[in-house]
Amino acid sequence: MAQDKSGFSLSRAAGYLAATVAFALFAVLFALAGAVLTTGAVLFDLAWVPSLGIGLSFMLDPLALIFAALITGIGGLIFLYATGYMGNHPQFGRFVLFLFLFMLSMLGLVLARDLITLFVFWELTSLTSYLLIGFSHDDPKARRNALQAMLVTAGGGLALLAGFILIGFAAGSYDLAVILQGGGLQTSPLYGAILTLVLLGAFTKSAQIPFHFWLPNAMAAPTPVSAYLHSATMVKAGVYLLARLHPALSGTGAWEITLTLAGGATALFASVIAIRQRDLKQALAWTTLMALGVLVLFLAQGSGVALTAALTFLIVHALYKAALFMVVGAVDHGTGSRDVTALRGLRRAMPLTAVSALLAAVSMAGLPPFLGWIGKELLYAGVTPWLVLPLLASNALIFAVAGVVALRPFWGAPPGPLPREPHEAGWQMLAGPVVLGGAGLVFGLMPGLLQPLLDAAVMGFGAAPAAELHLWAGVNLPLALSLATFGLGGGCSWPRRVFWRAGPAFPLRTAAGTGCLRASPVSPRS
Repeated sequence: MAQDKSGFSLSRAAGYLAATVAFALFAVLFALAGAVLTTGAVLFDLAWVPSLGIGLSFMLDPLALIFAALITGIGGLIFLYATGYMGNHPQFGRFVLFLFLFMLSMLGLVLARDLITLFVFWELTSLTSYLLIGFSHDDPKARRNALQAMLVTAGGGLALLAGFILIGFAAGSYDLAVILQGGGLQTSPLYGAILTLVLLGAFTKSAQIPFHFWLPNAMAAPTPVSAYLHSATMVKAGVYLLARLHPALSGTGAWEITLTLAGGATALFASVIAIRQRDLKQALAWTTLMALGVLVLFLAQGSGVALTAALTFLIVHALYKAALFMVVGAVDHGTGSRDVTALRGLRRAMPLTAVSALLAAVSMAGLPPFLGWIGKELLYAGVTPWLVLPLLASNALIFAVAGVVALRPFWGAPPGPLPREPHEAGWQMLAGPVVLGGAGLVFGLMPGLLQPLLDAAVMGFGAAPAAELHLWAGVNLPLALSLATFGLGGGCSWPRRVFWRAGPAFPLRTAAGTGCLRASPVSPRS
């Protein structure tokens, strides 16, 4: 789908314009950050359906600011990337329109102060993601996978609407500011039904087991969509919902057990499947499932350390995942292949791409001095003792996948000719990976830049004070577990090659028949 030709056109101008608007929105959020941290929230109100007590109300608090900054900042880089990747596609203007509406839908979702407004934007993300996943509408697979994603997420959205209506009855208001400042809904006779319906909506959107199957299939979308959807937008919507309603719904056995089981199972299962993939894009898709599982797992808890770990890891994941998807797209654009077994020695022809991949993957692997190291240390500090081993296993497998993405395509001797003579991508495609990979390093060296925002966000949960972000926290158990992660992750290299060669001997499939323990074949580029 990528085009090699350069030049100016109206459709490419649309890509640059969308990037400019996204960056401008990011600048506005940055300008409002001081007021948010000082006052707790900046509110915007507009009457919508006054007779029903429903208003078009928005709230920019520390939690919304984290998500909105990721949506707009990464969104601007994605628009630039898409312009370089497929700017000469005959329908690129339509693509930019769909992607821009998708960004606005996500912004509306995380900023919504009214539950009904939140639901409207929730369903708009399902609709716009359907248009983006099925952008190659002449491909039956793209149409089928787009419909699957919309049916799963929109179906969960209907359950969520029912849950929101029950919350309105229980709390006497649809206003989140009222609901979150109340005493919580845990003692309401409607709590069981509310929790069930809200979790159905969140789990379908964030692809928790058993609703995980739609997310790897969404790779039928063009790579810019995959990079955006997996890092800062749609799949994080369910995580946002759980974080937003945490003060009102958490603290019960039902909340903790359900989120722990779903998140833990999703993280461990997805990390095992990720290392089985030969297609770099599919490998990254499965690691997104692992990250979503970890986020849900930690939102099950209520300690300041666990919630700080969740928010820090959310930022870590958004930065490295967007960068790595863009790197994989650049490799595909420059070589015509995403098959990891066919890619070696690209650093000479694609040096900037190689550096970008290394920066992002080091953070993904959790190595110092990157933010990923701090995030991993916080995860180990905040995990409950009986979940240490599953988390260790998942992190070790993700460490191995990071090595696959960052090292194997760029080092060693080329195994043979590629469909296309390797060449470096244009500046539009390199800006995102370089900036996001560099951000992981900057925040790792200066974690104090994030500390005030995380402190305020964790305070909004009503939890204990946020944990301190330290690049070096001393010799302790998290350090020992980190070293064990590196050792186990490095030891996965040999089995990984065995799995790639012997994949057909492992026919176990998921319930949906999409992810499997066989090495996945590499699908045509998208």
